[in-house]
Amino acid sequence: MKIAILGSGGREHAIALQISKSKKLRKLYCIPGNAGTSLISKNINLKLDSFNEIYNFLKDKEIDLVIVGPEKPLVDGMVDYLNKKNIKVFGPNQKVSRLEGSKIFTKKICEKYSIPTANFGIFKNKEDTFKFLQNRKMPLVIKADGLAAGKGVYICNDMESSKNAVSEIFNGKFGKADQILVEEFLEGDEMSYFIISDGLSYKSFNTAQDHKRVGEGDTGKNTGGMGAYSPSKLINHDLEKKIISKIIKPTLEAIEDMEQKYNGFLYAGLMIKDDEPYLIEYNVRMGDPECQTILPLLKTDLLDLIIACCNNNLKEQNIDWHEKKSLCIVLCSKGYPESYKKNIEIPNLKNLELNKNNFIYHAGTKISDDTIHAVGGRVLNFVSISDNYLDSRNEVIDQIKKLNWKNGFYRSDIGYKVIDK
Repeated sequence: MKIAILGSGGREHAIALQISKSKKLRKLYCIPGNAGTSLISKNINLKLDSFNEIYNFLKDKEIDLVIVGPEKPLVDGMVDYLNKKNIKVFGPNQKVSRLEGSKIFTKKICEKYSIPTANFGIFKNKEDTFKFLQNRKMPLVIKADGLAAGKGVYICNDMESSKNAVSEIFNGKFGKADQILVEEFLEGDEMSYFIISDGLSYKSFNTAQDHKRVGEGDTGKNTGGMGAYSPSKLINHDLEKKIISKIIKPTLEAIEDMEQKYNGFLYAGLMIKDDEPYLIEYNVRMGDPECQTILPLLKTDLLDLIIACCNNNLKEQNIDWHEKKSLCIVLCSKGYPESYKKNIEIPNLKNLELNKNNFIYHAGTKISDDTIHAVGGRVLNFVSISDNYLDSRNEVIDQIKKLNWKNGFYRSDIGYKVIDK
């Protein structure tokens, strides 16, 4: 088969590497891809919002299947567009992608279908929001409604930081804002729970714990993700039953009531409190860096699963996993998530030797004159699988130290809640 993957991050490199192992694969393209994907596929330099140019390429190359990696093309309707052109595509359509595209849309579903979540208020201007905040117990969580690359969430401990968050959102930091979401702060442990669905049936697709904050000990500003480990330390049979019955099934019921089907990965961001799950948010694709953490544990042919979803026969597939622990640390450009320098060479990368349990997934990289350069905030994802999280973390940090990239930084405490206790 000829496959095209849309996206340029670590998630897409991980998906590309996993699919490159499939016997069904004949030719692999990444649009636009990165320096890592160029080693296992043909990179095509097209912008993800250029639907027509992408279609012309897919048609010209007679692509059999398209996999949409990131959220924006899904929310913008790429799946609907390709479906109308009779091109097979893996990912949810625009209507159900609102689960990620609008946090308020998801909250209203939670309200209607009794899905456990934080209490919330929805406001249309600064004045009403400020008024609501005056007598509220802190901390509070303030969220931009739309896509914000994982950065549109503020945890506010006082009125000053709350007002600042509201002003930034309504002033357009994450794009035009007609509404804002204010939530109670839930105490507990976060967990990412994944399913894969063909619209008729679904299967669990492992768990992870992401670290969003830029600083050690989960401090500082939110980022797109500084690292993750899989599986989550929290998951057990009873908790999984609650997640499915209280969160996943009602959500799929809501989609069915919309006369829609869900095809693709669905990622539930959860807070676990006293062994009870609460929905924080939905993402309509694999997480990043959770995807890079989870996929090395997958035994089953990923392409077989994706084809099954597109053919509505996922039910026939078994999903098998390695009984190992996986941990990922993201190497970032100095200055991230604020301003950082671009086009910085990463000189030692080609000299690193990896064994079968170690992986480096590229994110913000490109090749120029046969040299790899950093062009993004999150640059490389170092992953190791082993029998325990500590060994995985030590192996990853050892690899990062060997790279010795002077323009990068990373969190050395990824997985600290499960390792250091």
